[in-house]
Amino acid sequence: MITIKKPEEIEILKESGRRLSSVLQKVAAMVKPGISTKEIDDYTRKLIAELGDKASFLGYTPRGAKRPYPAAICVSVNDEIVHGIPNENPKILKQGDIVGLDLGITHKGLITDSAVTVAVGKVSEENRKLIEHTKEALWRGIKAAKAGNHIGDIGYAIESFARPLGYGLSEGLAGHGVGYKVHEDPFVPNEGKPGKGELLKPGMVLALEPMLTMGTDEIVLGDDGYTYSTADGSNAAHFEHSIVITENEPYVLTR
Repeated sequence: MITIKKPEEIEILKESGRRLSSVLQKVAAMVKPGISTKEIDDYTRKLIAELGDKASFLGYTPRGAKRPYPAAICVSVNDEIVHGIPNENPKILKQGDIVGLDLGITHKGLITDSAVTVAVGKVSEENRKLIEHTKEALWRGIKAAKAGNHIGDIGYAIESFARPLGYGLSEGLAGHGVGYKVHEDPFVPNEGKPGKGELLKPGMVLALEPMLTMGTDEIVLGDDGYTYSTADGSNAAHFEHSIVITENEPYVLTR
């Protein structure tokens, strides 16, 4: 069921988003060659604890998962698209890697969700463009998320930007509603047809998250039960913002 958040809940979500954005910026700034993914998770936990909030993903069991997620943040490296586990078999980041950081924060019982992909040191021009284009795809989707439009308009905006540039779109992975839970209705695909899908109404809170790959759309799930990677080993990038549908332009909670 799609929920409409109350004005007082949206104010809490705005503060949640500000806190999340602050943490994610600090975590992204620590990414450099030689750092381990576990160090990223440890630092994230420390920052969230200092705020007095909760890491929304830690201990969360999404539909279909066989165990709770064991970390505070998802850290996905190179061909890993999303949900990489940073504290089990940690990776040491090296020059030229790209790393996706996906984080949820629960503040006063309400959840926001955001992600960025960052370069580890100096990266190839191809990887730099992948990061830039994935970020731009997110903003194209946000621009289409207006009251009176439909879910399909968001997917179409992302798809019509990414496909001509030759990117894959991580089939089956998509955005979603957020706020009361980590994942709520509606499902927000990164492909779509204008005017199709659920009507966007003021008070809806959505997490939009294009996940572009340098190759295939096909994805594979790792043995850990969480990490999705590209089937052809090509690199992937991921950007995400939580937004509120308003009577005017969408409000970006995690900007």
